[in-house]
Amino acid sequence: MSTTDFGKFEKVLRIGEGRRVKRLKQQAAFIATLEPEFQALSDDDLRSKTAEFRQRLENGETLEELLFEAFAAVREARWRESAQRMFDVQMMGGIVLHEGDIAEMKTGEGKTFVASTALYLNALPATGVHLVTVNDYLAKRDAEWNRGVFERLGMTVGSIQNMMPFTLRKQAYDADITYGTNSEFGFDYLRDNMATSLDNCVQRSHAFAIVDEVDSILVDEARTPLIISGEPETAASTYYDFARIVKELDGAPATRKSAKGEDETELSGADYLYDEKHKTVSPAQTALDAVERALGVENLYDPRHVQLVNHLSQALKAQALYKRDVDYVIEDGEVKIVDEYTGRIMEGRRWSEGLHQAIEAKEGVEIREENVTLATITLQNYFRLYEKLGGMTGTAKTEEKEFVEIYNLNVIEIPTNVVVARNDENDYIFKSKEAKWNAVAEDLVERHEKGQPVLVGTIAVETSEYLSELLTRRGIPHNVLNAKEHERESEIIVDAGLKGAVTIATNMAGRGVDIKIDDEVRELGGLYVLGTERHESRRIDNQLRGRSGRQGDPGETRFYLSAQDDLVRLFAGDRIHGIMERFKIPDDQPMEASILSRQIEGAQKKVEEQNFVARKNVLKYDDVMNTQRMVIYEQRRSVLNGDDTSEEIRGWIEAVAVQNVALFTESSDTADWDIDGLAVQMTAMYGSDITADELRDEVELTREALTAEYVDDALEAYGDREARFGLELAREIERFVILQVVDTRWREHLESMDYLREGVHLRAMAQKDPLVEYRGEGHIMFEELSRAIREEVVVTLFHVEVEEQEADQALRPAEAPQAVAYEHQVSAGADAIAAAGGFDTGPAVATAPVQRQVVKDDERDVGRNDPCWCGSGKKYKKCHGA
Repeated sequence: MSTTDFGKFEKVLRIGEGRRVKRLKQQAAFIATLEPEFQALSDDDLRSKTAEFRQRLENGETLEELLFEAFAAVREARWRESAQRMFDVQMMGGIVLHEGDIAEMKTGEGKTFVASTALYLNALPATGVHLVTVNDYLAKRDAEWNRGVFERLGMTVGSIQNMMPFTLRKQAYDADITYGTNSEFGFDYLRDNMATSLDNCVQRSHAFAIVDEVDSILVDEARTPLIISGEPETAASTYYDFARIVKELDGAPATRKSAKGEDETELSGADYLYDEKHKTVSPAQTALDAVERALGVENLYDPRHVQLVNHLSQALKAQALYKRDVDYVIEDGEVKIVDEYTGRIMEGRRWSEGLHQAIEAKEGVEIREENVTLATITLQNYFRLYEKLGGMTGTAKTEEKEFVEIYNLNVIEIPTNVVVARNDENDYIFKSKEAKWNAVAEDLVERHEKGQPVLVGTIAVETSEYLSELLTRRGIPHNVLNAKEHERESEIIVDAGLKGAVTIATNMAGRGVDIKIDDEVRELGGLYVLGTERHESRRIDNQLRGRSGRQGDPGETRFYLSAQDDLVRLFAGDRIHGIMERFKIPDDQPMEASILSRQIEGAQKKVEEQNFVARKNVLKYDDVMNTQRMVIYEQRRSVLNGDDTSEEIRGWIEAVAVQNVALFTESSDTADWDIDGLAVQMTAMYGSDITADELRDEVELTREALTAEYVDDALEAYGDREARFGLELAREIERFVILQVVDTRWREHLESMDYLREGVHLRAMAQKDPLVEYRGEGHIMFEELSRAIREEVVVTLFHVEVEEQEADQALRPAEAPQAVAYEHQVSAGADAIAAAGGFDTGPAVATAPVQRQVVKDDERDVGRNDPCWCGSGKKYKKCHGA
């Protein structure tokens, strides 16, 4: 969609949104007319409304028809629980959530309460609904805040937490309404699809979810897929070797072309170039020579050393592009990623493709080695699993294009309950960072002496610590909230509105916790928010501003910038510096010109577009995997549900037989067909006793005739095994084998797809679209995976060993000898999948009772292609075997 087209789209959207807001106001007003009716209900009558609503659903009514009464019931329950009457604008927000869109509501408008209306309504079908939050603290807090309301209506509430035991996790999902974080919901989905029985699954459905702080979860975190990994494979010493080597290399930032069209940096003789904007590195020949000398390798690009090229790339990135206390922190001897948008530590998350290990080597800490991917999904594709999805936040409008395009979610701005009284001042822009920091310190001293509370926003941990040092030297008491203080997040932020308080927060850590002020602070002008740098996303800046001025409170905000700030320097530095030089602006004097603000906003829009493209690119690649993932997971769930697998197995037997016949009869000349090889192959496949001579003598030598002969014979062999094991055990064996083979092959396929994705980008040098190549080859690889699964399952089923152990219990007198019960142990010889989602090596054993019938002595040990025991001269399978 072009910029012009999208502009028209936005205009149409705005017109439709105006009509929608008007309709929402009318609906909220109608809900208010129902209040007297619900106020007159006793507590028991109010609780019984849920059963009444569910009965009406069973009778054919829809959720839309129940909406007004359901919302009125929640409003009344809220009042009885906490003496708080929900505002009409909160009813409007709840309707937007129910309709599967995003409600943009300012800070302090009570989004936690808003969600309860749509959650209650959509929990009525009793399939389970989910509320997704950004951290464990909010998941637990919000569940408790709403528990009394839901329980007054006869509904159950649960919350899932990181490292929660399985039984408690299962119990939380079994509740009508479940609160949790995006990563917990996503990882539970992956673990459910690694489970070996339904008893080990926790999620019931994906009918409806509300995503709180929807921009943070569906946008900011969408570039990082969720991955469950297995055993480590790469030696740690390799990472340390490369970290040592690249420290001796000279790097330089990639620059623009010179007037002659030459790359100025390349002319400087650097060993490698790095691009901060796009997070890329380019080694020069001198770097390659140095690595080859250090490792004793003749040619780094020899196919035998292909992994070393990736090691070099990641080591250079770690050295030049990833900074300590900005992109990560060292805590308890571990490298922990700092979320660039929230400033929080991303516990349990690691950069992939060896980057995390390269950074660990750079910092000299213990390396936690690379793991094999066992299951993975992007957040985009996880949340697109839901039949209906809603979201809420205070800042989504700037990303509406992405929400519509990726998730089909429209953003509806809900009016505030009270008019916003905050004063957003123009930016102060200084020539140098030093001048900016001096001005910031002076402003903070003045505000503190006045008693006005200040919330200072920084974009990096090191910046917050630098400012903290400045304030300490000036004797200003303050609190610091950054990734190193994430456990005290809510405790620190909740006091930020007290008189004289100075709080430094990294990238709006503390989001989701209201900052309240008293009357004395209101007289002083309310909470003052000071931003020390513009974030690359306007939305993050708006989040910071939004901490001030909740529910009509007074407030003030201002950003302090310098021409040396990263965002300004990378995208608009030259122009802004030129303007300040032209007007001879002193270093300690700020500028407030609107032209400069427009330059900054233009830079932010560029970065937002780049990030959107990056997230779309991640999604495009995962869409290829997602199609395959759905096929595999649907197959697994069918097995776990205990569905009859016999028809599927018969189809696979036929497919494998067809495939093998085609393999040995490729030539157009029948004289060149390898009939002997075909007979041997089919004997290996299912124990066929059809000889090559019999094929030549008794079967017409056409591909169709040979296929029909082997398909019939293999299906008869399958039927014989089914009769010998009994239907119940036969199905158990099949389900068991399918699960093991599918999981083992899928794990290998994921690894192969990872390698494919890493290498496919090189094909752009041959003028080929990497995504098209990835999609095409990925399809071929999945077809090969499907073929391999079919063949391995069929061969395994025909060769499964069954050991019979007579049961301990004595036979009852009435039991006939031919109806003896046995306990069978089935050994498939594949890796057993642990119920907890891990993988253990060793033989897998499944037990089940079976009835075995005794046949006549004359029929014992007669092959299907042997002469029949009756003397008819026919084969057994054509005579009594029929």
